[in-house]
Amino acid sequence: MNEIINNILTRRSVRSFNSKKIEKEKLDLIMKSAIYAPSARNFQTWKFAVIQDKAIISSLAKIIKEALNRDEGYNFYNPDVMILCANKLDNKNGLADCACALQNIFLAAHSLSIGSVWINQFKDAKDDPELKKLLLQLGIHEDYAVWGAAALGYYDDEPTQVEKNENVITWIL
Repeated sequence: MNEIINNILTRRSVRSFNSKKIEKEKLDLIMKSAIYAPSARNFQTWKFAVIQDKAIISSLAKIIKEALNRDEGYNFYNPDVMILCANKLDNKNGLADCACALQNIFLAAHSLSIGSVWINQFKDAKDDPELKKLLLQLGIHEDYAVWGAAALGYYDDEPTQVEKNENVITWIL
């Protein structure tokens, strides 16, 4: 099978990470993959924050936990790295552009044997003042919204491969 197709078909969300640090060279490749994603009209108005600082990741999790009433243990699955993907609030395709970039992040990470999972709570807390304040410190200004994030880390156990529902396709040939 083609290597790219195999990567797509075998990628799964990982929700349990070990403590091994992701190497900077691998993060560089993952982020290069992100910026090569398609964006509507090629505007490329996204911004990314790559965070490996555990204190900042914990602060983000605490803000989201409180803003959205998550349980006490909420921590984005304790990843080594969080990648926030933001786009201009006035870009009507901002969410779609971020989704494309995040998919590239997930696939690039998987190709490097790094686990990932989509974190989508940021959009629901985008008006929280504490979140806005911290995002500003991370270089994401108030005219941007974080439409999604990727939690990344190495994993101990291979993710479970689950069957996908293929009964959602209508063929019109």
